[in-house]
Amino acid sequence: MAATDADGGTDYLDGPLLTPGFLEDRSYQTRLAETAGQGHTLVCLPTGLGKTTVSLLVTARRLAEHGGKALMLAPTKPLVEQHAAFYREALEVPDDEIVVFTGEVRPDDRAAVWQDARVVMATPQVVENDLVGNRIDLAPVVHCTFDECHRATGDYAYNYIAERYHADADRPLVTGMSASPGGDEEEILVVCRNLGIDDVEVMTEADADVAEHTYTTEVDWEHLDLPDEVLEIRDGLNEVISERLEQLKQLGVTNSTDPSMSQKQLNAVRAKLQELINNDQSEGYEGMSAHAEIMKLRRAVELVETQSVDSLRRYFERQRNAARSSGASKAAQRFVSEPRVKSAMRKAEAFDDLHPKFRKTRLLLAETLGIRDGERVIVFTESRDTAEALTAFLGESFDVRRFVGQGDKEGSDGMTQTEQKDTLEAFRNGEFEVLVSTSVAEEGLDVPDVDLVLFYEPVPKGVRSIQRKGRTGRAQEGRVVVLIANDTRDEAFYWISKNEEQKMEEELRSLKGAEDDIVAELDDSQQSLDAFDDGGEGDADPNDDGAAAATAADTDTDSAPDSQPGLGDFAGSDGDDAEADDAPVDADADGDEGLVATAGGDPDAEAVEIVADQRELDSHIARDLSTREGVTTRLETLAVGDYVLSDRVAVERKAVEDFLDTLLGNDRSMFDQVGDAARHYARPVVIVEGEGLYEKRNVHPNAIRGALSSLAVDFGTSVLQTRDADETADLLEVIARREQDRDDREVRVHGEKSSKTLAEQQEYVVSSVAEVGPVTARALLDHFGSVEAVMTADTDALQAVDGVGEVTATQVREVVGEPYDPS
Repeated sequence: MAATDADGGTDYLDGPLLTPGFLEDRSYQTRLAETAGQGHTLVCLPTGLGKTTVSLLVTARRLAEHGGKALMLAPTKPLVEQHAAFYREALEVPDDEIVVFTGEVRPDDRAAVWQDARVVMATPQVVENDLVGNRIDLAPVVHCTFDECHRATGDYAYNYIAERYHADADRPLVTGMSASPGGDEEEILVVCRNLGIDDVEVMTEADADVAEHTYTTEVDWEHLDLPDEVLEIRDGLNEVISERLEQLKQLGVTNSTDPSMSQKQLNAVRAKLQELINNDQSEGYEGMSAHAEIMKLRRAVELVETQSVDSLRRYFERQRNAARSSGASKAAQRFVSEPRVKSAMRKAEAFDDLHPKFRKTRLLLAETLGIRDGERVIVFTESRDTAEALTAFLGESFDVRRFVGQGDKEGSDGMTQTEQKDTLEAFRNGEFEVLVSTSVAEEGLDVPDVDLVLFYEPVPKGVRSIQRKGRTGRAQEGRVVVLIANDTRDEAFYWISKNEEQKMEEELRSLKGAEDDIVAELDDSQQSLDAFDDGGEGDADPNDDGAAAATAADTDTDSAPDSQPGLGDFAGSDGDDAEADDAPVDADADGDEGLVATAGGDPDAEAVEIVADQRELDSHIARDLSTREGVTTRLETLAVGDYVLSDRVAVERKAVEDFLDTLLGNDRSMFDQVGDAARHYARPVVIVEGEGLYEKRNVHPNAIRGALSSLAVDFGTSVLQTRDADETADLLEVIARREQDRDDREVRVHGEKSSKTLAEQQEYVVSSVAEVGPVTARALLDHFGSVEAVMTADTDALQAVDGVGEVTATQVREVVGEPYDPS
């Protein structure tokens, strides 16, 4: 229903729970909401045209009709806060019943708040952890929205939440929202299947009622030539890269010496070097050092090509400081002492001109804000260093503020969530005219419509490009300019982004034309899944040939796994169950003549509880267990063990690689952990997970057998082996059922870790950060001298240590620098 304002102009939506006179009546939004209210729907709508309004309309109707709760998930904290603010304005629901769940809210507090909330806005990781920890219940949730749902691929938390929601909710209804749901039809189908979506609604700017709310966005690609001095610096660094690649070529780990090889190729080279190291070949360590130097050189090339000479100077300074520090790696020392790198440093210091991108940025801003009388501009850059430099440079001529992430990195302070909110609010209110932002403002954030979006460099992803461009052309004509430095990686990124974006736009158009086909395919896939359901008790048609074949197969003793005893049916080691286990089987009691034993417990038995350590969330085991019928999971920070299955059983889980590290002297913590478990639990268990125990490392088989014997004889530990995480989860459930169902034991968590030496504690602290591991932890401590120095080192300094690559260094900085998130 629509209502007209007092002046007879704009029509506004009116309805249950909707704030009168707040939501503009847009026919495409109400049509989409009508469809999404009828079933699980993917809503595809261009950025800035109100996908959130569509979801809100569905939420309002569901709450009004059914009561209960609504859950809206978004990938970032600022986006969650933004949605909460919008819902509080648009819904006639008390503000304190529209709550925000992020890692800043304690888990126990979230459990309490959940009970009284009507609308919950949350990041997916928080909800995932609360579900695994059994702190919240999705049964009363009548509408669940997955914002930016194109992320629902791989192991992303959206997939697990959707699975739990469909299984647990009394009245489930899913709405997925995205402006760019996938690169092709198959990707979109994957998203739909992962979220349990069976309908797709697409609207593009070509739709008449959408077009009236959009404006033309002009996109210009500005090609710039780099000065000869900059090219000389770049070429000198590339020569060194080619030489280092030649060294790696001699080792047989690469066939190319092209300095512009892709990061994917370099990662493959690193993997081959790691294989050499695993086989105790010393050339692997030499090659890894050369690889680390190549990564430093490539970063320098990237900075001088695509960012600025000033950024390169700061990078060189950090590298010099790292090389002078105690325990500096050979790669760091070789980098700063290489004659051509020294020459590049001198040339960078002598360069006193502006990078052409700086000059062009200032010119475009003057044209937009001056000549064209524009009001707002957003400048996007990949580098926080560049964001800092641009803010200072442009601040001489314009009113400029930066907008960056929360973590501190690259020698730059991050912004708190409050600072981010205040900055965006000031930008919306016109308190300043230029926002210089890193990628944090790309996705979904409600930044005001702007006159110019400037890409300081192309981004090699079509989704990100579309998100950035969506910041303009929403309320008036807009312009997008992308700066490209000729003969640099900018050009490669330009073509990657352009081709991917064009493909996505074509797919969106074709998706609109193929909505019915996709829905039919989704429907077929659901029916296919149903065909595998055994139908419970006696649902199969006895006259069906398929059912007869299945029955015949079930009686084939050579192929029927159910004819074998299950783990849950063997007697306990105490002998308490001998009488029960020795009882004869009544073959006719249940009509299952061929069935000797099953692993499952009584289907009517109470749920068993499994306590998992918080740190085990890195594996999907706890998440998998939480989805199983008859299993309740609980998360704690366990002092002893990774899983507790009863008052006497604690389980230490070790991957094969970690187990072998112990034997190679790289990590002795396993025996400490097992000793702690043996002191506090009567039946400690070690699960060795993975295959190739005797093949993966150059370890004598007798050494492995000796370690297994020590665990069994010296510690009284049961050592079990599983192929993978799935089998580990199966085994944990079987043991838990045996302990709690059959032996009627309770789950009790107890125990304390034994004390460690100061050095062991320091190694433990560093090794636990981003899964650094004990070997690298010792290398870092040797290099920096203290835990504090390791934790405060920047990404470049970390990469100066042997064994620390760009990925590891970035993960360490993220763990150390990001705000604390107890979820």
